[in-house]
Amino acid sequence: MKMDQVTIRTRRFEEEIQFYHNIVGLTIERRIDRGDLHIVFLSNQPGETCIEVIQNHDADHTGNPFLTIGFHTEDAEKLRDHLIDLGYEASAMESPAPVVKFFFIKDPAGVSVQFVEGGR
Repeated sequence: MKMDQVTIRTRRFEEEIQFYHNIVGLTIERRIDRGDLHIVFLSNQPGETCIEVIQNHDADHTGNPFLTIGFHTEDAEKLRDHLIDLGYEASAMESPAPVVKFFFIKDPAGVSVQFVEGGR
């Protein structure tokens, strides 16, 4: 089987879309707007695993402390500094191996997002 999507339900619908589009660099592949139903699918390229963002006015944005979505980046320190400049709270940089660096932030819906450099 191939993983299809990770779904995030949020009150902060447009903020969440902008985070994954502008910060992570995903492309909006598809948008569904039918009455009160609003869904956006974002991915690196068509056919890859998507982040599915669904508008949900009852979402509490506390996130799940046991779930993290990870993304590879070419320069973790530069991205961390940029996100801090944008107002995000970033964890300390971690480096469990000489060729791996990473840090965490929370997206607008409270989901933990990890940005990893190296290790591939």
